[in-house]
Amino acid sequence: MDDNRYNSPHTSMIQFEVFGEQLQIAQDPNSKHLGTTVWDASMVLVKFLEKNCRKGQFSPPKLKGKRVIELGAGCGLAGFGMALLGCDVLATDQTEVLPLLMRNAERNTVRIKQANAENPFSVPFGSIQVAELDWGNQQHIAAVDPPFDYIIGTDIVYVEHLLEPLLKTILSLAGPRTTILLGYELRSTVVHEKMNELWKENFDVKRVSKTKMDHKYQHSNIELFLMRPKNQMDYISTVTNSTEDLPPQISPKIQTVSGDFSRSNTQEAQVPTSSAKNVNFSFSDTAAFIEDSSESCKHSSDEQVPGDIERSGFNFAEDILGSDLKSDDPWKLRRYGSMAAHLLQNVQIPD
Repeated sequence: MDDNRYNSPHTSMIQFEVFGEQLQIAQDPNSKHLGTTVWDASMVLVKFLEKNCRKGQFSPPKLKGKRVIELGAGCGLAGFGMALLGCDVLATDQTEVLPLLMRNAERNTVRIKQANAENPFSVPFGSIQVAELDWGNQQHIAAVDPPFDYIIGTDIVYVEHLLEPLLKTILSLAGPRTTILLGYELRSTVVHEKMNELWKENFDVKRVSKTKMDHKYQHSNIELFLMRPKNQMDYISTVTNSTEDLPPQISPKIQTVSGDFSRSNTQEAQVPTSSAKNVNFSFSDTAAFIEDSSESCKHSSDEQVPGDIERSGFNFAEDILGSDLKSDDPWKLRRYGSMAAHLLQNVQIPD
């Protein structure tokens, strides 16, 4: 079995196909910063954009030239999803993450522009710039010139003490018509409840239906949310039955991506997906993305969910993965890895 299919400590490159483009996203899982790893919620968000780009809010005609800021961009995957639809994206994170983020922005911008030059039918690529933005830092916020049309972020909510600075940053970056798109994986009920409380007080929040996500790139613990500042949701139809409240490190000098970037010798994790080369790009029906809140954070009946592990002789590979241990599906392997990490996070190994 090829270990490089896992998102392991040795996987320094993730290949991910979206909109017919093969993105090469460098990562460093061994660094001390969480932003240098490609997290699953970013994949879910990008594939959601791909599935819903033919018409409506997330179509190229509607998004072309829109200003987007990505908070806690990390390796930059989610930002590329918007740039491939024609947006001008500013990917931000903390200063420690910027070298890797800049590397990914340069590498993939060059590759995409070269590919588009050879394909006259491709959707015009927008742009990606990189900037430092520490949440709550008013100088950093002023330097990026708000407001933005879109604020996006994936897996940026994970500890409680970051919620207040994140909230203040989002409110400072948003205008009356800003749309906020967040991807979030449930890891802590304490953080989840506090986040819900803050979002409910300040935003109108709608949860994206699982049926609107890519059929493969989704999971019961990963949610996408469309948010707007309070009293700015008149464009969302009341057709939906739910108004679920929910979802989100980050990085003043804006660096423009330019020039070539040679490919380094790295180990790659292949993430094959369906292509969508001929993309037609509208926000005519946001309500179409919404689903009933009763399904929130439920596991589907056909999904394996780890329970209490108290019996002797437990073997994760055999008891949880079973025959899927030999799976050729990188997404499935990533999700099992996430399950394993969750199971083991509170395990203490005696000296």
